[in-house]
Amino acid sequence: MTEPARNFPREEAEVAQEEEYTADAIQVLKGLEGVRKRPAMYIGDTSENGLHELVKEIVNNSIDEAMAGRCSRIDVTITTQGTARVQDNGRGIPTDFHVEENKSGIEVVMTMLHAGGKFDKKAYQVSGGLHGVGASVVNALSEWCTVEVWQKGNVHLQRYARGVAETGLEVIGDTDQTGTVIEFKPDAEIFETVEFSFEFIAVRLRELAFLTKGVEINIRDERSGEADRYLYEGGVQEFVRFLNEGRSALHPDPIYLQGERDEVVVEVALQYNDSYQETLFTYANNIKTDEGGTHLVGFRSALTRTINNYANRNNLLKNVKFNISGEDTREGIAAVVSVKVPEPQFEGQTKGKLGNSEVKGIVDSFVSEALSTYLEENPDIAKRIVDKIVEAGRAREAARKARELTRRKGVLDGGALPGKLADCSIRDPEQTEIFLVEGDSAGGSAAMARDQSFQAVLPMFGKPLNVEKARIDRVLGNDKLLPLITALGTSLGEDYNVEKLRYGKVIIMADADVDGSHIRTLIMTFFFRYMRDLIEKGKLYLAQPPLFQVKKGKQELYAFDQAERDRHIAALGGNGDGRGIVIQRYKGLGEMNPEQLWETTMDPERRTLLQVAIDYAVEADHLFTLLMGEQVEPRREFIEKYALDVKNLDAFY
Repeated sequence: MTEPARNFPREEAEVAQEEEYTADAIQVLKGLEGVRKRPAMYIGDTSENGLHELVKEIVNNSIDEAMAGRCSRIDVTITTQGTARVQDNGRGIPTDFHVEENKSGIEVVMTMLHAGGKFDKKAYQVSGGLHGVGASVVNALSEWCTVEVWQKGNVHLQRYARGVAETGLEVIGDTDQTGTVIEFKPDAEIFETVEFSFEFIAVRLRELAFLTKGVEINIRDERSGEADRYLYEGGVQEFVRFLNEGRSALHPDPIYLQGERDEVVVEVALQYNDSYQETLFTYANNIKTDEGGTHLVGFRSALTRTINNYANRNNLLKNVKFNISGEDTREGIAAVVSVKVPEPQFEGQTKGKLGNSEVKGIVDSFVSEALSTYLEENPDIAKRIVDKIVEAGRAREAARKARELTRRKGVLDGGALPGKLADCSIRDPEQTEIFLVEGDSAGGSAAMARDQSFQAVLPMFGKPLNVEKARIDRVLGNDKLLPLITALGTSLGEDYNVEKLRYGKVIIMADADVDGSHIRTLIMTFFFRYMRDLIEKGKLYLAQPPLFQVKKGKQELYAFDQAERDRHIAALGGNGDGRGIVIQRYKGLGEMNPEQLWETTMDPERRTLLQVAIDYAVEADHLFTLLMGEQVEPRREFIEKYALDVKNLDAFY
């Protein structure tokens, strides 16, 4: 269809003629201005994630020094001034004069994009960052930044403000050490928050310490006094032990495979456990590849083929009437696959996926040979692994039959929606949301309170199955979870497809008490283990029902914790005696009438939703295993360690 011609008023037409698009309209951004103009292109976003990306970029440079064998210690400090300081004992950024750019090596690295020592193999055989933008981007997005380099007997210092050098390179002292100290204050004009999180940074540093064995990494928070030290001589083997904490391992020590082919270093550690999940993390040049890539494909292919070949060669599948699949060989595995590639090809600046085609064959052939040798030399362990895999295959077959049965009944494919589901009328998933509500009473109130056009309500009765302790066949047969799977429309297991999700938002709405917190955790465990990409796509939320109503006369205020309750009391003239003020503590959502539930928890204009996100999959996996798994002792130790740090115990957010 042709759009009708637009009739400009006379004045607008004259302006349009005058403002022709000419070369004068082309804007050229100098130096690092482009980074400040479009920061998300370089660090993902300007939220808390982007803020902490700055620390990661500087630390990665120190890790590259460690991979080159030139650095054994990295110290990260969050200061009371709101800055981050990263210090290493590497070679130090070059301080000599760069003839071509007419400035010192430090200033070139800190003020020019695509400048660094990682483009050829002279300074670094392997590195995580080949774009040459890390340090300069951090500098550009900082209110101020200082670089101190210990090199050639001197202490060198240079200061910058928003990416521009404020001073020349100065010699401020003598030293017999080498290294680099970079301290920066993130720019509040750029970031939504400039408050560093100790936990956020510590998780990433521990991961790097696992991947870079023998390198000591310290973190200290001057604001709180918190500090941690990470040093893992066993490297990825200790990483796998960490992942398996809270699980029972099938063999005492992780299987460790390490070798080099065609300048690609392959390092794999794996250990089977009694769980029903696959826990597998991949890295390329110490960069976490969340979307996998060719190294992951090569590993999975080798694992399936090698174990099948071994089992058939040793007549361990003679009574098995089904084919062992790749999914079976990965049930209950905790594994880390790390490759070091001279010329890695990452997809995008975020480096989420490794694309080097040659790496697939290298990892496949190496793992096949090394794992085959290990299995032949350790027949007892090999038999335990094969037995576990056969059991997984039987469960998969049982789950397939369960899916077929429910499909014949028109359940999983959305043919027959759960009887208790109060569905919405709009069919466009992007415009709809479903509330998973604890209990029939609260579900009834929510169904009456909702906007029926775009809000659906599914009451969930009783405590859902703890999927951390159950296989998929039990999940598909569970009367608490099957209605949820059916309502969402995604199916589960081999047939799971997040694109078939019937709602744009999935909102868990449970009571703001201990039981409600337990139910939320059980449901989130289910999503994390069986529908993780639903979380990764930002579809899962937690509703925030209030804990208190504070009322005086016709004034009604809602509070989500005790501190807010006390502020409301004071605002209503409480003055210590609270005369005329009525305080209601909600024991459950069912105590609210539909109007209150809509006003406080369901109305998009007034409610507060918390989006569930996976900032660090390694830490999330470890915590779900620790807190929801079979092992009691690790859970007790965790509770004892962090009991005094608990905040908002009476509220879940």
